[in-house]
Amino acid sequence: MKLEAYKYIYFLGIGGIGMSAIARWFRSQGYPVWGYDKTETPLTQTLSAEGIQIHYDDDIKNIPAEVIENKEATLVILTPAIPKEHQEWHYLQEQGYTIKKRSEVLGLITQSAYTVAVAGTHGKTTTSSMVAHLLHQAGVNCSAFLGGIAVNFNSNLVLATDSTAPQTVVVEADEYDRSFLRLFPDIAIVTSSDADHLDIYGNKEELIKSFGDFISQIRPNGYLILNEQVDSRVVAKIDPSVKIIRYAFENSQVSATGVTAAGRTFTFSLQSDLGNIPDLELRVPGFHNVENMLAAATAAQLVGVTPGQIKAGVKTYEGVHRRFEYIVDNNKPIFIDDYAHHPGEIDAFIRSLKALYPGKKLKVIFQPHLYTRTRDFADEFAQSLSQVDEVALLEIYPAREKPLPGVTAQLILDKINGPKKYIISKEEVLKSIKNNNDIDILATVGAGDIDTLVKPIKQILGGQNHVPEA
Repeated sequence: MKLEAYKYIYFLGIGGIGMSAIARWFRSQGYPVWGYDKTETPLTQTLSAEGIQIHYDDDIKNIPAEVIENKEATLVILTPAIPKEHQEWHYLQEQGYTIKKRSEVLGLITQSAYTVAVAGTHGKTTTSSMVAHLLHQAGVNCSAFLGGIAVNFNSNLVLATDSTAPQTVVVEADEYDRSFLRLFPDIAIVTSSDADHLDIYGNKEELIKSFGDFISQIRPNGYLILNEQVDSRVVAKIDPSVKIIRYAFENSQVSATGVTAAGRTFTFSLQSDLGNIPDLELRVPGFHNVENMLAAATAAQLVGVTPGQIKAGVKTYEGVHRRFEYIVDNNKPIFIDDYAHHPGEIDAFIRSLKALYPGKKLKVIFQPHLYTRTRDFADEFAQSLSQVDEVALLEIYPAREKPLPGVTAQLILDKINGPKKYIISKEEVLKSIKNNNDIDILATVGAGDIDTLVKPIKQILGGQNHVPEA
């Protein structure tokens, strides 16, 4: 299949962070693009402003006339989150349209490019945005498909400066629905392999097997940049010509030395067989982000970026929206928003907060994401959240899932061993913040729609920092 065979592109689930990046790419290539999504969001509003027509009602009548009239020339791109009973999907299937998953299209886009793919159950969005920034800043002809809105680009898509020349493509390799098995990278980064998406995999062993399958698809003479914490079984089927480079915060082939934190800036030196780089300044806080930058800098070294260029790129990297994002930092409480939705991510986020603000009183408002994830990791969520002074739990954000009997936020709450914990509605969150000034650090955490609270909370706190639209 060749993308050149199609003239019209129609998305089912265009508002997803991965889908929207591909929609923007097709739009940039001159294709007419339309889409359906369930909910209007700041991101879909931005896509509309960019010239993409979007509707929000699942109705065959809303399918564009150009799509109806040009079946053979239309490519339909589908997100796995679209429910099986979706009317438009059924119609397009029955009519014999070419329908491809997002991951398949991403595989087609990257098949002829030098590809850096970043995989991991957490850390992949930040790390892939770091790679894209380092390459772009160094003048590498680079495109990137990201799973978040990178602050430096104010987008989840980076376009190569010269579309006619050979380019390097950075892509987030998503393990959900085994999507990353459509990718055949030259360089793969694997940040983590913690159990997740057990609704898809059933158990951790199947997840590890899938990561192993992904790693086996690294092109001959390629590179695997592997976090030391990743399960060792993932390399069982690796091509013998692929070089493994291991990294960790300390005591690895690639590691950080002389790490110091001053305010939001982490200073460290990269120690590596590929070449040491001293005195790096990372202005996005978190020990986990230092580790992510080790992997990103290693990928940049392999692509040919010089130490001086890497040093400049690290210093100018501004992060990803909703990843340790400061919303208000000019009064009390300091307010930070984060996308963390896996226990490991939450633990890393909270540990970094406590290191940055020792002795300060910390309140976390957390929205669990998915019934299956809550069921599978209630103990681990509770353990991570037990580190803070006050925990406010929103009810579970279902996303693509139907409710499961007995699975509610109460399942986590009962297991939290902390001084103050409770379940709260979004409306009650705003009231509680108005009436409570006894918090030093406030954090909203989660991958659902908890981000809709960010602006109202900011307004209550009177902060002046900019909160992005999309």
